[in-house]
Amino acid sequence: MNDRITQILAQMAALEEDLRSAVHDQESRMFFQIKGKRVEFERSVKAAHRKLKKNFFRWLVTNRPQNLITGPIIYGMVLPLMLLDCFVSFYQWTCFPIYGITRVRRADYIVFDRQHLDYLNFIEKVHCTYCAYGSGLMGYMNEILARTEQYFCPIKHAHKILGTHSRYNRFLDYGDAADYEVRLEEFRVALGKVK
Repeated sequence: MNDRITQILAQMAALEEDLRSAVHDQESRMFFQIKGKRVEFERSVKAAHRKLKKNFFRWLVTNRPQNLITGPIIYGMVLPLMLLDCFVSFYQWTCFPIYGITRVRRADYIVFDRQHLDYLNFIEKVHCTYCAYGSGLMGYMNEILARTEQYFCPIKHAHKILGTHSRYNRFLDYGDAADYEVRLEEFRVALGKVK
Protein backbone atom coordinates (compact mmCIF):
# COMPACT_ATOMS: atom_id res chain seq x y z
CA MET A 1 0.00 0.00 0.00
CA ASN A 2 1.51 3.34 -0.98
CA ASP A 3 2.01 6.26 1.40
CA ARG A 4 -0.84 8.32 -0.11
CA ILE A 5 -3.38 5.53 0.52
CA THR A 6 -2.05 5.03 4.05
CA GLN A 7 -2.38 8.76 4.69
CA ILE A 8 -5.98 8.84 3.36
CA LEU A 9 -6.92 5.83 5.52
CA ALA A 10 -5.49 7.58 8.58
CA GLN A 11 -7.51 10.70 7.71
CA MET A 12 -10.65 8.56 7.31
CA ALA A 13 -10.08 6.98 10.73
CA ALA A 14 -9.64 10.44 12.28
CA LEU A 15 -12.83 11.69 10.59
CA GLU A 16 -14.76 8.64 11.81
CA GLU A 17 -13.60 9.39 15.36
CA ASP A 18 -14.63 13.06 14.93
CA LEU A 19 -18.05 11.89 13.69
CA ARG A 20 -18.50 9.57 16.69
CA SER A 21 -17.59 12.43 19.00
CA ALA A 22 -20.00 14.86 17.26
CA VAL A 23 -22.84 12.33 17.40
CA HIS A 24 -22.14 11.75 21.10
CA ASP A 25 -22.19 15.52 21.73
CA GLN A 26 -25.53 15.80 19.93
CA GLU A 27 -26.97 12.89 21.91
CA SER A 28 -25.93 14.50 25.18
CA ARG A 29 -28.01 17.55 24.20
CA MET A 30 -31.07 15.33 23.71
CA PHE A 31 -31.78 15.28 27.47
CA PHE A 32 -31.09 11.61 28.12
CA GLN A 33 -28.48 9.67 30.02
CA ILE A 34 -27.32 6.12 29.62
CA LYS A 35 -27.15 4.24 32.91
CA GLY A 36 -25.81 0.78 32.22
CA LYS A 37 -28.22 -0.70 29.68
CA ARG A 38 -30.99 1.70 30.63
CA VAL A 39 -31.67 4.99 28.84
CA GLU A 40 -33.28 7.68 30.99
CA PHE A 41 -34.86 10.87 29.72
CA GLU A 42 -35.49 14.01 31.72
CA ARG A 43 -38.98 14.06 33.23
CA SER A 44 -40.27 16.82 30.93
CA VAL A 45 -39.07 14.98 27.82
CA LYS A 46 -40.66 11.76 29.02
CA ALA A 47 -43.98 13.55 29.53
CA ALA A 48 -43.80 15.14 26.06
CA HIS A 49 -43.06 11.73 24.54
CA ARG A 50 -46.11 10.16 26.21
CA LYS A 51 -48.35 12.85 24.71
CA LEU A 52 -47.11 11.99 21.20
CA LYS A 53 -47.82 8.28 21.51
CA LYS A 54 -50.59 6.91 19.27
CA ASN A 55 -52.80 4.33 20.90
CA PHE A 56 -52.95 0.95 19.20
CA PHE A 57 -56.35 1.37 17.53
CA ARG A 58 -55.58 4.84 16.13
CA TRP A 59 -52.24 3.54 14.90
CA LEU A 60 -53.93 0.53 13.26
CA VAL A 61 -56.47 2.72 11.43
CA THR A 62 -53.90 5.29 10.25
CA ASN A 63 -51.17 2.78 9.37
CA ARG A 64 -50.46 2.03 5.73
CA PRO A 65 -52.36 -1.10 4.61
CA GLN A 66 -49.35 -2.47 2.72
CA ASN A 67 -47.43 -2.58 6.01
CA LEU A 68 -50.09 -4.80 7.56
CA ILE A 69 -50.30 -7.03 4.50
CA THR A 70 -46.54 -7.62 4.28
CA GLY A 71 -46.10 -8.06 8.05
CA PRO A 72 -46.22 -11.88 7.95
CA ILE A 73 -43.55 -11.94 5.25
CA ILE A 74 -41.25 -9.63 7.18
CA TYR A 75 -41.72 -11.42 10.50
CA GLY A 76 -41.37 -14.76 8.73
CA MET A 77 -37.65 -13.92 8.58
CA VAL A 78 -37.29 -14.16 12.36
CA LEU A 79 -36.53 -17.89 12.36
CA PRO A 80 -33.91 -17.74 9.56
CA LEU A 81 -32.25 -14.77 11.29
CA MET A 82 -32.12 -16.63 14.60
CA LEU A 83 -30.67 -19.72 12.91
CA LEU A 84 -28.08 -17.58 11.16
CA ASP A 85 -27.22 -15.97 14.50
CA CYS A 86 -26.73 -19.41 16.10
CA PHE A 87 -24.55 -20.75 13.28
CA VAL A 88 -22.36 -17.65 12.96
CA SER A 89 -21.93 -17.38 16.73
CA PHE A 90 -21.08 -21.09 16.96
CA TYR A 91 -18.53 -20.67 14.16
CA GLN A 92 -16.70 -17.81 15.83
CA TRP A 93 -16.85 -19.37 19.31
CA THR A 94 -15.30 -22.60 18.05
CA CYS A 95 -12.93 -21.45 15.30
CA PHE A 96 -11.67 -18.00 16.35
CA PRO A 97 -9.77 -19.29 19.42
CA ILE A 98 -8.07 -21.90 17.20
CA TYR A 99 -7.03 -19.20 14.69
CA GLY A 100 -6.00 -16.74 17.42
CA ILE A 101 -8.64 -14.20 16.34
CA THR A 102 -10.25 -11.99 18.96
CA ARG A 103 -13.97 -12.79 19.15
CA VAL A 104 -16.56 -10.23 18.08
CA ARG A 105 -18.72 -9.00 20.95
CA ARG A 106 -22.32 -9.59 19.95
CA ALA A 107 -23.53 -6.90 22.39
CA ASP A 108 -21.57 -4.26 20.47
CA TYR A 109 -23.78 -4.85 17.43
CA ILE A 110 -27.16 -6.06 18.66
CA VAL A 111 -28.58 -3.35 20.90
CA PHE A 112 -32.15 -3.17 22.18
CA ASP A 113 -32.81 0.31 23.56
CA ARG A 114 -35.74 1.68 21.60
CA GLN A 115 -38.24 0.20 24.06
CA HIS A 116 -37.34 3.15 26.34
CA LEU A 117 -38.99 5.58 23.89
CA ASP A 118 -42.36 6.46 25.36
CA TYR A 119 -43.69 7.94 22.11
CA LEU A 120 -43.76 4.46 20.53
CA ASN A 121 -46.72 2.15 21.10
CA PHE A 122 -46.36 -1.59 21.73
CA ILE A 123 -46.44 -2.58 18.03
CA GLU A 124 -43.92 0.11 17.07
CA LYS A 125 -41.62 -1.14 19.82
CA VAL A 126 -41.93 -4.69 18.45
CA HIS A 127 -41.03 -3.37 14.98
CA CYS A 128 -38.02 -1.53 16.41
CA THR A 129 -36.88 -4.61 18.30
CA TYR A 130 -37.07 -6.71 15.12
CA CYS A 131 -35.13 -4.12 13.09
CA ALA A 132 -32.52 -3.66 15.82
CA TYR A 133 -32.00 -7.43 15.90
CA GLY A 134 -31.83 -7.85 12.11
CA SER A 135 -29.59 -4.85 11.44
CA GLY A 136 -27.41 -5.59 14.46
CA LEU A 137 -27.07 -9.22 13.43
CA MET A 138 -25.92 -8.19 9.96
CA GLY A 139 -23.28 -5.86 11.44
CA TYR A 140 -22.15 -8.59 13.86
CA MET A 141 -21.96 -11.14 11.08
CA ASN A 142 -20.17 -8.66 8.79
CA GLU A 143 -17.42 -8.17 11.38
CA ILE A 144 -17.04 -11.93 11.90
CA LEU A 145 -16.75 -12.43 8.15
CA ALA A 146 -14.35 -9.47 7.82
CA ARG A 147 -12.03 -10.99 10.42
CA THR A 148 -12.30 -14.36 8.70
CA GLU A 149 -11.44 -12.78 5.35
CA GLN A 150 -8.49 -10.96 6.91
CA TYR A 151 -7.23 -14.27 8.30
CA PHE A 152 -7.59 -16.34 5.13
CA CYS A 153 -7.52 -13.92 2.20
CA PRO A 154 -6.75 -10.24 2.88
CA ILE A 155 -6.62 -9.37 -0.82
CA LYS A 156 -8.73 -6.75 -2.55
CA HIS A 157 -10.79 -7.69 -5.60
CA ALA A 158 -9.78 -6.61 -9.10
CA HIS A 159 -13.28 -5.23 -9.66
CA LYS A 160 -14.70 -2.42 -7.57
CA ILE A 161 -17.30 -3.74 -5.15
CA LEU A 162 -19.92 -1.90 -3.11
CA GLY A 163 -20.47 -2.33 0.60
CA THR A 164 -16.98 -3.34 1.69
CA HIS A 165 -16.29 -3.82 5.39
CA SER A 166 -14.04 -1.55 7.44
CA ARG A 167 -10.98 -3.81 7.09
CA TYR A 168 -11.12 -4.13 3.30
CA ASN A 169 -9.26 -0.91 2.38
CA ARG A 170 -6.21 -2.09 4.32
CA PHE A 171 -6.05 -5.41 2.46
CA LEU A 172 -3.34 -6.18 -0.08
CA ASP A 173 -3.81 -4.90 -3.60
CA TYR A 174 -5.01 -7.38 -6.18
CA GLY A 175 -2.00 -8.99 -7.87
CA ASP A 176 0.55 -7.65 -5.34
CA ALA A 177 2.42 -10.90 -4.67
CA ALA A 178 5.57 -9.44 -3.08
CA ASP A 179 6.17 -11.09 0.31
CA TYR A 180 2.58 -12.38 0.33
CA GLU A 181 3.14 -15.09 2.94
CA VAL A 182 4.94 -12.71 5.33
CA ARG A 183 2.27 -10.04 5.01
CA LEU A 184 -0.50 -12.64 5.37
CA GLU A 185 1.02 -13.70 8.68
CA GLU A 186 1.13 -10.04 9.81
CA PHE A 187 -2.59 -9.73 9.07
CA ARG A 188 -3.27 -12.90 11.06
CA VAL A 189 -1.23 -11.83 14.07
CA ALA A 190 -3.01 -8.43 14.09
CA LEU A 191 -6.36 -10.21 14.54
CA GLY A 192 -5.27 -11.46 17.96
CA LYS A 193 -4.73 -7.87 19.07
CA VAL A 194 -8.16 -6.50 18.08
CA LYS A 195 -9.86 -4.67 20.96
